[in-house]
Amino acid sequence: MSVAEHHEAAIVQAMNPVHRTGTVFYASLPRDPEIRAGHGTSPGEPRHRLVSILWDHLVAMESPLWTQYSERAVFPLQVVRDPLGKPHLLVGAHRGPAISFSEGGGRVWAALCGDESDLGIDVAEAVEFQAEYPSHRVFHVQELQHALILVGGDLEEASALLWSVKEAVVKALGCAFHLVDPLQVHVDPATGVDRGFSFPVRLSGKALARFPGGAGRSPWVRSFRQANMWLSIAVSNRPPR
Repeated sequence: MSVAEHHEAAIVQAMNPVHRTGTVFYASLPRDPEIRAGHGTSPGEPRHRLVSILWDHLVAMESPLWTQYSERAVFPLQVVRDPLGKPHLLVGAHRGPAISFSEGGGRVWAALCGDESDLGIDVAEAVEFQAEYPSHRVFHVQELQHALILVGGDLEEASALLWSVKEAVVKALGCAFHLVDPLQVHVDPATGVDRGFSFPVRLSGKALARFPGGAGRSPWVRSFRQANMWLSIAVSNRPPR
C-alpha cells in the first residue's frame, strides 16, 4: 500500500493486486450532511467526486492505457452500468476502467482499476453480524474457522471480514448476489500482506455454471482493517468481449 494522499477530504491509496500489473486506487468521502438534512444535494455527489479524484490519480501514473484520454474537456467521464448493474467508466465514447462502490461507516467508498481487470469493493462492519445472524447460510464452517483465527476469535469480526470478501467478489463478477449464492463463493486460507490479508477465492455449483470463465479468472481479494470496518477489494481477469 502506498503512502496515503489527501485530496478534497478524500484519502487516496494505491494497492497492487495479486498477479496483476495495474494499480488499484481506492478512496472514501463522507456522505454529504446536506443529504440527511434535506438540503437537496444529489445523493450521487460523493460518488461523482470520488470518480474524478481516482481518475486523476490513474492518469497521473501515465499508463499507456489511459493517458491518451486525460483531457477532460475532450473525454468527459461518465459512470455507466451493464444490465445487471455493474458499473464502469465511459471516457468520452470509449470504455474505461472498472470502478466499484460501497457504503459503510457514514462514508462512500470507491475503487478504480488501473488495467483492464474487473474489480469490486465492499466494506462491512462487525455490528451488522450480531448473534442472530444466520452464519450457516452464508459461510462454510472451514472458512469461518479460519477467519476466526485471523481476527482473534471474534465471531462478528470474522463474519464482517468474510462478508466483505464475498461481496467484493460478486461485485467483480458483475452480478452481486442476484445470481450467486454466498455459499457458492469459497474463501480459501489467507496470507498476510500490508497489514491485511490476501485471499484466493473459488466459485462452485450454479455460480460456476453461470460464470464458466470464473475458474480461469483467478479472483483474489485484498482485505484491510479500516477503523471499525473491514474493507475488501476483489480483482479478476475480465472475460473476452
